[in-house]
Amino acid sequence: MSDSRDRKSAVLRLLRERKIADLEELKSVLGTNVRMTAFRTLQQLEYLSSYSHRGQFYTLFQIPQFDENGLWSFQSIRFSRYGNLLSTTKAFVEKSEDGYTATELENVLHVEVKHPLLQLTKQCKLYRLKIGRSHVYMSVEKGKQRQQRLRRENRQAYIDLGMGLTVELLPDEAKAAIILFFSMLNEKQRRLYAGLEAAKLGHGGDRRIADFLGLEVHTVAKGRKELLGGSIDRNGVRSGGGGRDRVEKKIQP
Repeated sequence: MSDSRDRKSAVLRLLRERKIADLEELKSVLGTNVRMTAFRTLQQLEYLSSYSHRGQFYTLFQIPQFDENGLWSFQSIRFSRYGNLLSTTKAFVEKSEDGYTATELENVLHVEVKHPLLQLTKQCKLYRLKIGRSHVYMSVEKGKQRQQRLRRENRQAYIDLGMGLTVELLPDEAKAAIILFFSMLNEKQRRLYAGLEAAKLGHGGDRRIADFLGLEVHTVAKGRKELLGGSIDRNGVRSGGGGRDRVEKKIQP
């Protein structure tokens, strides 16, 4: 194809039909063996490269239906609204509430992230700190980093004290007791209790507690943020000594 508009149209048709394509497929539809021709055509489009499979797959930015984390998977090929693996790793660490260990981030992205984390640390684009037995990666922005560190240290304190709720390991009787207790709470108390237990579990806690208690994930997240941020609305919560005055019991003559 000699006309750049024809090449652009050919790539658009391919990606709209197949959702994703690798470089060989792009060269084939363009009728060329030249890599740069395919890349020049991609650069005329709003495209994304995969953060998995070494960035060897491409899609149009408008095709993915990103989840709440900004991720999308198609036929096990993974894409991020933040771009390649290096950019995605940096974005996830910076927006995290308490940083990430390599294992935690791998559980979210489903790819190996040790090398990009180390690379970003060497480039002074992320900060690494040892807390407990793990190296935690945090933002280099001082205010955000301090917030992440405090939240992580509080979380580690829960773990050290053995206070975390590990739902999967609870006996059936304990699970039933928790569900019964939970059912006796009002709406606000349920949200805050769920948020507390999710905070103890750390990353992935919102989903696990939501599934266990039958709540929406965003409800658990709201309760957790209210607790950790100290922004609980106390309206409707009776203070100590509140309520009606005690009525003296009358003694019959």
